Amino acid sequence: MQRDLYIDFAKGLATLSVIFIHTVFWSGQFYVPTELRVMSLLFDVPVFFLLSGYTSSGKLEKTLYRLLKLQITYMIFVTGVFFLDSLFKIVGSSIGGEAFLQDFFGTFGGKYAQSSGAFHWETLGNWWLHSYRNADIFPVVMGSFWYLKVYFILTVFGALILRFFPRHINWFIALCLALTLIFNFYSYPTGQVGYIAIYLAVFLAGHQLSGKKIKAKVVPLLYLMLGGFVAWMFYYFGPDIFYKINKQKFPPRIPYIVWMLPALVTVAVLYKRLKIKNGNLVTYIGQNAIFYYFAQGVSSSLIYFMVVPLSERMHWVALLILAYVINVLLAIGIAEVAKKADNLGWKILEYLRSVTANKTARD
Repeated sequence: MQRDLYIDFAKGLATLSVIFIHTVFWSGQFYVPTELRVMSLLFDVPVFFLLSGYTSSGKLEKTLYRLLKLQITYMIFVTGVFFLDSLFKIVGSSIGGEAFLQDFFGTFGGKYAQSSGAFHWETLGNWWLHSYRNADIFPVVMGSFWYLKVYFILTVFGALILRFFPRHINWFIALCLALTLIFNFYSYPTGQVGYIAIYLAVFLAGHQLSGKKIKAKVVPLLYLMLGGFVAWMFYYFGPDIFYKINKQKFPPRIPYIVWMLPALVTVAVLYKRLKIKNGNLVTYIGQNAIFYYFAQGVSSSLIYFMVVPLSERMHWVALLILAYVINVLLAIGIAEVAKKADNLGWKILEYLRSVTANKTARD
């Protein structure tokens, strides 16, 4: 089956958008205007859930194998981050740099935990089990990983629904939307339940739209409906809700859900319309989106060290352009290193598997 380059292109754009979001919301939090930071959320992580639905299937074995592979890739990556984070702390402690790092992260709203000069292995174990915390030198890494936990849970539920209830998918979408409304207007549960409800609806909607081109006469109605939703949001919640969109994201509440709809509708409208015939950098990033998503957490943390000395010396527009370009370039380099490390890790695992298999056969 020929690969759909449009899906790769959309994933690539979503990845570049996430890098921009993390540029303006982390190191850019004190020099980028709030209005631009809010506007950046128009093309956000929910696009990934929609695109995952487009490429999903009810093949449980294939899905579980893919998730297992992703888990191992994730473990290899966070192991590398763990050693970098720990070594950075140890070196900083040995040269008397802890006070600088505490002031540095405190200035930009972060935190820095003093190192005892040792590797805290329980932290690595917690990361492997998706407890995202204590990456003081690379705060954006763990700040990005909320998506991964939701993706794991959502993909399992989605695969089960596609496998065992293929004729009732629309009912499950309706159920997820109904639960989302209940959570928003009555009682929002803690944990991942609220995330799964809305993003599973997006995932299943993507599956239902897979292979289908939205009719031209429907497109104006969709955007008219979106305009109505946005107008209602400002009327119901007040104009100040614009400045609170990011706070409505964790967990996803009605204002953020309305804010994410234009991107989802646009991706769906352009599907089967925008023809991507040849691969390019954006499609390449989309094909390797998970490595770039991992990498941008490191790169978005590293640009803190550039932004701090320049934030009072450059106009915010020039600094933002510079920070974003460097962030993207760093993410590309780190992603390529992560790919090679992942490939090496898999070769080691395959070698250990073959050794174990040979030993078992001899026994």
